[in-house]
Amino acid sequence: MDSALRAGRHIASEDLDNHAYLIEFETPLQHFYQRYNAELVRAPEGFFYLRPRSTSLIGRSVLSELDMLVGKVLCFLYLSPERLAQEGIFTTQELFDELLTLADEKKLMRLVTLRASGSDLDREKLYDKVKTSLRRLRRLGMIVPIGENGKFRVSEATFRFGADVRAGDDMREAQLRLIRDGEAVIHTQEHAQSSLLREDHDEERDEDDQEVQA
Repeated sequence: MDSALRAGRHIASEDLDNHAYLIEFETPLQHFYQRYNAELVRAPEGFFYLRPRSTSLIGRSVLSELDMLVGKVLCFLYLSPERLAQEGIFTTQELFDELLTLADEKKLMRLVTLRASGSDLDREKLYDKVKTSLRRLRRLGMIVPIGENGKFRVSEATFRFGADVRAGDDMREAQLRLIRDGEAVIHTQEHAQSSLLREDHDEERDEDDQEVQA
């Protein structure tokens, strides 16, 4: 569990044993991680994660722009009525379709290449990048894979991408606005200190399926 937290994983209620352990020993564990200049955070939704400070002895990194956008769409799906109708299970294709619906497609295509024209080939490349982002978010505990058919269940940990809309009157509408505007959900200071991890660019191309090492 300690290794998972240091690697940026979010421990939610789906991880029964580790989550129960964190709840039982939350206070002593908070003191333990303070020795590494890191904060053990318990989010309002109940999941836990480590937030290293600027002087932390634990490595820090951040997600790419596309990773963040996919995370925001996952949070939107978590809040959607479809989650209850589908028992919380979605497919990669459903996520991709939702992403194209909610976000500016031209901006999305620029994440593939500056010369992207929106062709079928560009869409395929974007789809592959979205799958890479999902694998990364899976390792961070944002989704729980279901079987081998690209299905997954969205975890409550995706609220890490919706911190700015928790207090709003209509969370889904606020989250939709953030997605459409392309705004970062995590503030600049917190974003810089985030324990969300991403591999180096070379590793993203060549080692997407390998586990992140702290």
